[in-house]
Amino acid sequence: MKLTKQEQEMLEGKHGKAVKKSMEILTALGDIYGAEKLLDVTSVQIAGVSYDNLGDAGLEFLAEMAKDGKTKVLTTLNPAGMDMENWEALGISPEFAEKQKKVIEAFKKMDVITTCTCTPYFIGNSPKYGDHIAWSESSAVAFGNSVLGAKTNREGGPSALASALTGKTPAYGMQLEENRQAQVIVNVKAKLKDIVDFGALGKVIGEKIKNKIPLIRGIEKASIEELKSFSASIATYGGTALYHIEGLTPNKTTIPKENIGVSQEEIDKAKKELNDDSDVDIVSIGCPHCSLNEIREVATLLDGKKVKKEFWICVARPIKKIADQMGYSKTIEDSGAKFACDTCMVVAPIKGRFKALATNSAKSVYYARAKNKFKTIYKPMKECVEIALKE
Repeated sequence: MKLTKQEQEMLEGKHGKAVKKSMEILTALGDIYGAEKLLDVTSVQIAGVSYDNLGDAGLEFLAEMAKDGKTKVLTTLNPAGMDMENWEALGISPEFAEKQKKVIEAFKKMDVITTCTCTPYFIGNSPKYGDHIAWSESSAVAFGNSVLGAKTNREGGPSALASALTGKTPAYGMQLEENRQAQVIVNVKAKLKDIVDFGALGKVIGEKIKNKIPLIRGIEKASIEELKSFSASIATYGGTALYHIEGLTPNKTTIPKENIGVSQEEIDKAKKELNDDSDVDIVSIGCPHCSLNEIREVATLLDGKKVKKEFWICVARPIKKIADQMGYSKTIEDSGAKFACDTCMVVAPIKGRFKALATNSAKSVYYARAKNKFKTIYKPMKECVEIALKE
């Protein structure tokens, strides 16, 4: 890989130990994937934030990098393992909380913006079309590449941190225009009514094409929330980092020869597969984190009512603060539902605490089953709220 004079100095340790370690990570990645050079990035999103995933070894690595590492570009964090302010109300142990706080402090010391959300595009980390970025977290990557038209590979936590501390990323994969072209046409012959349908569509397409790049036809309109759900689902069930939706997403692509279809029957079958026959003891929405529109909808549905089950609304703290100003938060909290800021069902240490989850997130279903061994009920938001209100 050809390095500039400054990049070579960074690799030699002339800009500190953390930068040197970061350059070692990035150049090793570049060598593995045949990158010819490094690119400048404009923003970073770092995953690997929950202590439940990091453990002591991960915390030790972050503490070492924080000794002299500082971010060079706008950098935000993925969800932590708990609500950083309200962890006790969500049943998190003091021992876990102590370790999680140390993780966040290490990131903060490096000037990472500790917003702790999987939807950075809702809270100010929203790159423009064509920007090179280094994002980790599969749903944010798919959304950033596809809906925003920025360019990022699916980074791991260490490589994203390395990009944050250097402002660089290797020029390979999704960073290069020739690798961003569609490989298969997907003709959708189904009516998509809501977020649940888009989540099911992501499951169907993901399982069919794995990590190929699709050009999707037959979707006439989609909200930001529906695209958020679809990005999470197609990335979870297939590994896709980029998709094109004809007439909706901004990237241009050549037209591939391979052609497949998705029927209404397949969408209905996918939704059935995401549902178990079980009594629910926790309801959760916000995977990926809720938009302000979704918070408003929940507040409307809960106004004047009382929940009978544990009900978590997962959201970025900046969005929650706007909800506070609008009065949505008070309505929701008066019902007995709980905000889970900074965290989500996927990364919180909740295995063994609950048996069955109701959610409107296909991604949440996947991890609830795989990680926590929960039974799942997959329904639209209104029905999830109705479940929370029942004894």
